[in-house]
Amino acid sequence: MPRILIIDDEKAIRNTLKEILEFENYTVDQAEDGPAGLDLLIQQKYDVVLCDIRMPKMDGLEVLTRAQAMGTDAAFIMVSAHGNIETAVDATKKGAYDFLSKPPDLNRLLVTVRNALDRTKLVTETKTLKKKLSVTKGSEMVGNSAALGAVRKAIEKVAPTDARVLITGPNGAGKEMVARQLHELSNRANGPMVEVNCAAIPSELIESELFGHEKGSFTSAVKQRIGKFEQADGGTLFLDEIGDMSLSAQAKVLRALQENKITRVGGEKEISVNVRVLAATNKDLMQEIADRNFREDLYHRLSVILIQVPALNDRREDIPDLIQKFLNDIAADYGNKPKKVAPAALEYLKGLDWRGNIRELRNVVERLVIMSDDTISEGDAKAFAGK
Repeated sequence: MPRILIIDDEKAIRNTLKEILEFENYTVDQAEDGPAGLDLLIQQKYDVVLCDIRMPKMDGLEVLTRAQAMGTDAAFIMVSAHGNIETAVDATKKGAYDFLSKPPDLNRLLVTVRNALDRTKLVTETKTLKKKLSVTKGSEMVGNSAALGAVRKAIEKVAPTDARVLITGPNGAGKEMVARQLHELSNRANGPMVEVNCAAIPSELIESELFGHEKGSFTSAVKQRIGKFEQADGGTLFLDEIGDMSLSAQAKVLRALQENKITRVGGEKEISVNVRVLAATNKDLMQEIADRNFREDLYHRLSVILIQVPALNDRREDIPDLIQKFLNDIAADYGNKPKKVAPAALEYLKGLDWRGNIRELRNVVERLVIMSDDTISEGDAKAFAGK
């Protein structure tokens, strides 16, 4: 049953619209102002929103802008007793589906709502098809092994939810690819995916990187900075190498996950954020907890779902497919035809110890492409694989 949200500060208008729409068998919720409406949009998926333009606390156009930033698919129908052509054009430019004057004509209201529902259905179907038909280049998971199949199955089940996921596995195994697919197949796919490599940022700067800072909060803070949590609002935040994060930063991340609020370094204002957090690590976090290097409460917050990415040595049957993909990608980058690999060379490469996993295999294939003739022989593989 279609779900509709009415945002209007006039109770009589809300009740009248609710009665009319419920008579048409729609499920209807109400909000008395913009902030309350945005809270409901975070908690519940709506097909259509009827939103007043002139309201206290937050006007309807700001509600529209914030809802779009959150990635909502709901069609917004703006309503106003003070409407004119200029207001209607402005609302449409900002993404509103249509504009109605108060009091709305009953027939016009119902026709507009039906058309808006058709539009929302079309948008949802299009997004679903795009998710099924394509995954962006660079995040494609190649191979047909049982180990990789288990990872794919977990992604398929978890991606449409907002559950937090902890991705574990050795360096170079493809943890970032798993995170990208979780985002691209989620309901947040139109929102941003912001990545943070916790191991690459000095411990004294990680809090500023994640939460931002206010001007003058420390010596080099010459202007305000928006942190990664705010940048990822409405989308996904990927915390790579979470096991390398300092304990003080862990405490703040825990608070952000508990309350969906952050505070910039040097600031006092709490900022609400709507972010799905994915995390990855190559460390044994249970051992890190035992060694007092990682907070157990944060581990349990992050690991609602655990996905273990297998090492390449544990799925050697995928190596031929991966090599072929890398040959095609490298040929496209260089503007050449893909080179071939002799069967004996392929068998030799399958038998090597790939401690660097997929990343190491990719580097070896590129080296072989550069150093070999049109067909990569077993001798080439032995000479240039670097083993």
